[in-house]
Amino acid sequence: MRRGNLKQRLRLRLIRRADNVKQNLTILLLGIGLFMIGFIALAIAQFLLAQSLPREILALVGLVIAICGAITAAFGYISLSILRIFRFLLTDSQPDLKSDQSHD
Repeated sequence: MRRGNLKQRLRLRLIRRADNVKQNLTILLLGIGLFMIGFIALAIAQFLLAQSLPREILALVGLVIAICGAITAAFGYISLSILRIFRFLLTDSQPDLKSDQSHD
């Protein structure tokens, strides 16, 4: 019984995440922005700085920022696209979940 309850709570949480389009788009754009900042830091380290320790540190920081941005953008993209499809399929197959949704 507890397992079914956990499964139901997870479904409802995913549906709520899919319905929050503004927040998902904000997360996607934030991720893209972070990725671009990291990419620019990598480009500056590669092309504008001479071989030195600060160049390597800047490249490392840029790489970490770019990875964080890519993960954040991927989360936003998944929330915008795949979870919307999941929500559509889930609410069509189970009409009792339609009454649990809250539309903003």
